[in-house]
Amino acid sequence: MDAELWTRAANGDTEAFGVIFDRHARAVYNHCFRRTADWSEAEDITSVVFLEAWRRHRELSPERDTVLPWLLGVANNVLRNRYRAKRSYRDALGRMPAMSAEPDPADDIAGRIDDERQMRRVLTAVNRLPLTDQEVLSLCVWAGLSYDDAAIALGLPVGTVRSRLSRARSRLRKLTASFSGNAQELPGDTAHRQGERHTALRPSVEDS
Repeated sequence: MDAELWTRAANGDTEAFGVIFDRHARAVYNHCFRRTADWSEAEDITSVVFLEAWRRHRELSPERDTVLPWLLGVANNVLRNRYRAKRSYRDALGRMPAMSAEPDPADDIAGRIDDERQMRRVLTAVNRLPLTDQEVLSLCVWAGLSYDDAAIALGLPVGTVRSRLSRARSRLRKLTASFSGNAQELPGDTAHRQGERHTALRPSVEDS
């Protein structure tokens, strides 16, 4: 499992770290997409997450058989930093004329655009929640982590994860009802079916 691979990685084995990347990159990538509604940004953040994981590879002693909760915790930290940076210049960007995007040569460009459009609608509701509720929702509902694994990712007691998830679900039901008059399906549940793509990106790593 991951613990043995991580021990090898901590001793400088880049191949072991590469196996961990191959094993968990998809989950990290999809988690980042569900928080950003942007495939390109999700790919950038995934690269940062694994480069940061390599930089800190000697610090981690996995508490469980998988390092995914820890990786998603790193992803949340990267996302928080990006949100803080965006907040300072969001208004200025809003006043700038829209720039045309470069053509995407990918065969699935239509699917990517549709995914992003749908995910932005989901985030319209989700972003009204406190950031702490967004994080626990994304980990437990979208990424499918258990309460115990989400607690590791967030550095919180399991009971706190449970209560925040319950609160987030309740608030989302009210928001969904106010938006559509139908609270049968939560935006978080819809988003769980969005964004199941895999990045072939594999960042190079060097021992720091």
